[in-house]
This record gives sequence, structure tokens and C-alpha cells, in this order.
Amino acid sequence: MMEEGKYNMDKVMFDYANAEGFVQKDAIESMKEAALSAKQTLVGKSGAGNDYLGWLDLPVDYDKDEFKRIIAAAERIKSDSEVFVVIGIGGSYLGARAAIEFLRHGFYNNVSKDIRKTPEIYYVGHNISSSYISGLIQVIGDRDFSVNVISKSGTTTESAIAFRIFKEMLESKYGKEGAAKRIYATTDKERGALKKLADDSGYETFVVPDDVGGRYSVLTAVGLLPIAVSGADITALMEGAAAMRKTCLEKDYYDNPAVMYAVLRNILYNNGKSVEIIANYEPSMHYISEWWKQLYGESEGKDHKGLFPASVDLTTDLHSMGQFIQDGARIMFETVIEIDDDECPIKMTEEPDNMDGLNYLSGLTLDAINKNAMKGTRIAHIDGGVPNLLVKVKDKSEYSLGELFYFFEFACGVSGYILGVNPFNQPGVEDYKRNMFALLGKPGYEKEKEALLSRI
Repeated sequence: MMEEGKYNMDKVMFDYANAEGFVQKDAIESMKEAALSAKQTLVGKSGAGNDYLGWLDLPVDYDKDEFKRIIAAAERIKSDSEVFVVIGIGGSYLGARAAIEFLRHGFYNNVSKDIRKTPEIYYVGHNISSSYISGLIQVIGDRDFSVNVISKSGTTTESAIAFRIFKEMLESKYGKEGAAKRIYATTDKERGALKKLADDSGYETFVVPDDVGGRYSVLTAVGLLPIAVSGADITALMEGAAAMRKTCLEKDYYDNPAVMYAVLRNILYNNGKSVEIIANYEPSMHYISEWWKQLYGESEGKDHKGLFPASVDLTTDLHSMGQFIQDGARIMFETVIEIDDDECPIKMTEEPDNMDGLNYLSGLTLDAINKNAMKGTRIAHIDGGVPNLLVKVKDKSEYSLGELFYFFEFACGVSGYILGVNPFNQPGVEDYKRNMFALLGKPGYEKEKEALLSRI
């Protein structure tokens, strides 16, 4: 073990040293039995939701033939499409988007293809906004494009609406037979509306495994096909996840970073903290935060329990949410994700007149300035009564990202079992669907519609 409170993995480090003023050492020791029991429940697949634990062994036990087909399909899409449209909602798109924006950058779609070497990638089917869809249609224009529709059932409302629209566009442009060669369906292996349509129409299909829930599916075809289309090395992504799996399974209590993260967040929750803020200092991390919010919010928010997962993009949000974090209600703790390496060193230069007063920064890289802003902010927040956890990622590589994804997934499973909920279902999500179906007049919901209309 390293310095107390800091745990090295290959490319990722978890550090809770700056929470120790808020957490007594005996609290960590007293949580040991519950945490190890939760880990055993997870690994032994004996707890609630155990039929959705296929992700546990996924990095070392995945369909190698399908993996090869994913790589081949990605190469085909890169060769015949200027635009690639990913249709999905929640876990059916967040993992892929998080990975692509982390590994590339926010202006990925705007640079020339000579630099990018891949199609522009856009996302739809995660809202029901006509203006959003109209805008994307304008962006595509007359250019060649392909679609990856991701839905286990094929009837998820937001995604199914979008797929109807873009399928019609493809068929109008290429004909039904030509469109079929440009539609890739990631869906159930054997059943469901999308699977039937894909079989009938001749779409190439990839599998959403029965034993992997959507928010844990980034390392399945759900995430891997779009990530591969972006030009990323999905083999290295899986290797990183496999390395983290080994760490999570084999390390003892105090040396196990994922278990320690689960323990710390539950101790802080039991001490009255109700909000966990994930904070990043790189815009490319924004969708990692969004993916993390779904993972933890949908996994733990049950039975009136659980930490509320929130996120901030810093330093941007220091000029808005920073005031509340520093000086508002003491209901939160902060988990900061830091990228260690500087991939794009830009140095500040000196100006003769120094009108902006920034010559004291001359010779420093923007990354060094950003990291000092991060350190100063962490100290201020700690002094202001906000416990601080740190997840440090070595670099913006596929291997590191694979480790990071698995670290958060494993910790989420352990944390949910410590909390006493089923981390692998989402009963609350179904409530809004029933109401929406009734109000839209879906057959079979007539009585519910009448009752709802009297309330709004």
C-alpha cells in the first residue's frame, strides 16, 4: 500500500486523503465487514439483480467473433459515410459519447476529414425535440451517412421516433436495399421489434446481452461500435478494463480502490451528506460526468435512499455553482477527476506592456495553470467544509479509459449493496413511461389517460 489514503492502479489512482478530516479512521474499519460482504455478494452473483452481472467478466469474456465484426463494420462505415448517426438514449448512447469526447475533443466534428480520418458523429434519439432533429437533418444535408440504432426492444419511445425519421431518410436517398446496408442495429439477440425488423430487412446486427443492463453496457457492442467508428482502439479499451477488473477482484480491503471509493461515499452519506458532485477540469470529461450520473443515479436512487449525483465543469462553473459549493448548505462532497498528462502543451508568453497583468504566468503551460486552479479550488472547498475525493487518470488513452469505466462500475455495484438497494434495476424509470403512453393515447392506457387529464 502507498501513502495512506492513496491507491495506485496502472493508469488510475484513487485518493481520499483530503476527506480524512471528515471521516474517522475507525469508520473505515467499521465498514469493512459490510463492504467485503457487499463485494462478495457482487462477485458471487448472489444478490438482488444478479441476472444483470454479465458486465463483471466482460473485459475477459466477450464474443471475439462479434468483436471482429464490430471492427470490420467500423472500417466499412469510415469508408462509405461522411456522417455517422448514433440513435439511443441513456446507456444506449452515453457511454459511447463519453468515450468519444474523452478520447477526441469537442471540435472533433468540425476539423477536416484529412485530420479527423473518420465520419462526423452525432447523437439522436435521446430527446423528443423537433428542433434538435431538424437541426441534425440540416447538418447531414445531402452527404452520405449511416445509422447505428441501439435499443434492446426497438420500442423505446425517444429512440424509435428518431429511427423512423432517419430510416425514412436513408430509404429515400438509397432505396430500401441500399439503406439496409447503412443501418446497423444493436439489439436483442433473438427477440423484439428491432430484431425482427433487422432480420426482415437485412440490417447487420450486434447484440445487447441479456445479462448486461444499459448503464453497464459501454464495453458491449452498444458502446464499442460507435467508439470504433471514431477511430479509437477498442482492443486497448478492453485491455484497460481487464486490468482494472483484476485489481478490483484481487486487492484486499484497504488496497482495493473501487471498494474504498464505495466505502467513503457510503460513510459520507451516513454522516449526512446527500449530494456527490463529480468535478472535472477538462471539457472532454463532460460526458464522462454525464455517464457517471446515470450509472450512480439509476443504480442507487431507490427506496428513498441514495446520494444525489451531480456534476460541474470547472473552472467554468466556479463562476456560477462555485459559490454554492463553497458557501452554501453543507450537504455535499466532491469527487474530482484529474487528467495527469498534458497532451497539448500551450505556453503563456510575455508581452511588453503587460496590460492584462498576466506576465507572471509567462513560461507556464495552460495545463499547469489549470492544475493550480484545481489545487487552489480543492483547498478552498475543503476549508469550506466540503470533503474531497480524487480520481487521477494518467492520460487520455483508451487503456486508461477502460480502467476508469470498470472502476466506477465495480464501485457502483459494491456501493449499492452496502446501501441496501438493488443496483441493477430501475423501477422508477417506468413511471413516467406509463403516464406518457396514457397521455399520448397508446392502446390499453385509456383509463389511465382519463385519470391523468383530471390532474393537469
